Amino acid sequence: MNIFQKCYDFTAAEKAKAAGYYPYFIPASDKGGAETIIAGKKMLMFSRNDYLGLSVHPEVIDCSMAATKKYGTSTTASRFVSGTLDLHCELEEKLAAFLNKEDAVIFTTGMQTNFGTIAALGKNCDCIITDKLDHASIIDGCKLSGAKTRRFRHNDMANLEIILREIGDNAGKLIIVDGIYSMEGDIAPLPEIVLLAQKHNAKILLDDAHGIGIINKERGKGIADSFNLSDETDLILGTFSKSLASIGGFVAGEKKVIEYIKHFARTMIFSAALPAGSTAAALKSLEIIQREPSRRKTLWKNTDYLLNELASLGFDTGNSATPIIPVIINSQMKAVALWQKLFEKNIFTSIIIPPAVPNGRTMLRITVSALHTESQIEKLIKDLAKSGKEIGLI
Repeated sequence: MNIFQKCYDFTAAEKAKAAGYYPYFIPASDKGGAETIIAGKKMLMFSRNDYLGLSVHPEVIDCSMAATKKYGTSTTASRFVSGTLDLHCELEEKLAAFLNKEDAVIFTTGMQTNFGTIAALGKNCDCIITDKLDHASIIDGCKLSGAKTRRFRHNDMANLEIILREIGDNAGKLIIVDGIYSMEGDIAPLPEIVLLAQKHNAKILLDDAHGIGIINKERGKGIADSFNLSDETDLILGTFSKSLASIGGFVAGEKKVIEYIKHFARTMIFSAALPAGSTAAALKSLEIIQREPSRRKTLWKNTDYLLNELASLGFDTGNSATPIIPVIINSQMKAVALWQKLFEKNIFTSIIIPPAVPNGRTMLRITVSALHTESQIEKLIKDLAKSGKEIGLI
């Protein structure tokens, strides 16, 4: 048996490319924002997670460049050995203060944050309980941990309580949920989760990668803060690759817990530290998030407008209540056709197919930004309506 045989047998991507409708790994040739350049054409970008538009903010870019000039392009070492910079410590302190936590630790990517945190905390005697729609990094982190894993039906609190009862009191229990689900755009029912966690002596890890910076129009401190449950949410995890306009991730919580994670998270101990330029970009973005609430207000104005218009046209956007707006299609061929028609009209969206979503739930994923103008959103709505009717979707 040739271990590469599975590679040779995989032909789906080649066939899609040959047919002219391969929607992945398409290179852009400018810095982004609400518009981008693809194959020499200006495209409206409704696919990135730059919710507040800070990745193109002049102050963020300038700070990143200045930090690179001062510290170089890489630490060339892990945080654990000699890769820790004063910038890392400053960012950790400010993130902890922003989220009303005692301490925080940053990782080089968001994926590594979940891998390292979950694997460090979960042991053979423990049980981790996850939502069935949790991010792939959570699922894989559970596999690395060695802990028993149970999954409850998406946002189904009755099912969660059944599982907690079955586990009993002899195991350490950690409930992990997304704050905003990255494909569906809906929000975890954190108040109910907190009540169940307290009732069954479980801890909570909230992955608020998509909520930090945008949830709560005034403060932008994320899902836990919006429910006034920051103290009851044991660990808050986030990434810099969304509203914080950089790359990397972090987890914030009780000082003793963060200290433990620092010493046992293999993805931090054995990875090179976050470059200074990326760290400085996240620091400046965090500052702007706090001083410019108007960006959030614009983002939510755009979000509400698009959600209402799509609903009035008859599109199925599920339970989304956030800038992540799925157009649920359920037919992979129709989804590809809709993506292609929009692409031909110079609109870039994301097509999401299993296993990123459950079987039978193929969708077009649209993300809105504070940078999008009303006319740009109107063009998206007009072209979606026309294309949707052409393929018999609405």
